Order: sequence, then structure tokens, then C-alpha cells
Amino acid sequence: MGQYRIQRLNDQLPDEISQLILRGEVKDPRVSTFLSINRVEVTSDLSYAKVYVSSFLPDNQVSKGVDGLNAAAGFLQREIAKKLRIRQFPKLQFHVDAGMKAGFDMVQKLNELEKESKAAEAQSTEKDSE
Repeated sequence: MGQYRIQRLNDQLPDEISQLILRGEVKDPRVSTFLSINRVEVTSDLSYAKVYVSSFLPDNQVSKGVDGLNAAAGFLQREIAKKLRIRQFPKLQFHVDAGMKAGFDMVQKLNELEKESKAAEAQSTEKDSE
């Protein structure tokens, strides 16, 4: 399969999976609508697709949601394969993507450090003016 077609599938699968989750078609109670599909990596032979999931929910809820998505992978594959009409649909494997949450935490820490440095600078300016 051409690289362009695989890239199109990589781009289309997150939208399709997200729509199924948002519409509540995945009946597993572990799967929350707050789960976000970050990216999909389809292998060149279309046998597997790694789906990376993240959320701002606590880590244990995200991992439970990923377990629920893995349990519902057959349903998701069937529903999306009906819509896309490709000859061989990849087997979906869901994984936790901690990168987005780690980046958000890093930005919060940087903001706190910036506030602390501004406060320390303001205190040193007050001492110099006395």
C-alpha cells in the first residue's frame, strides 16, 4: 500500500474512533467521552494500528479507559471498516499516551517558576528602594 494511502489512514482513523466514542456507541463503562485520540500509527502491511490515547483524567482512569477500548477493539474495527471500505483493516491496539499530560504539567511548573522569580524580583526591588 502506498505511503500516501497509509498516511491518509493515519489521519482518518483518529477522527472515526473519536466520533464513535463521542456518540456513545462504545458501551463499555470504562470508556469515557473525555478520552482523546492523539495519533494513530498504521504498519506498512496494514496488519496493526497503534492508537495513542490521552486525557486529563487521573492516570488510573485513563488506563481503565484504554483497557475498555482494547476490549471494544473488534467492534470499533468492524464499524470503521464498514465506513472506509478497505480490503484489509488493521487490528487496533490502544496505548496510553502520557506525552500530552506531561507537557501540560511542565508548562504549569514553568509558570510557577516564573511567578516565583517575579515575586523574588519584586521583593529585591522593594529592598533596594528602602
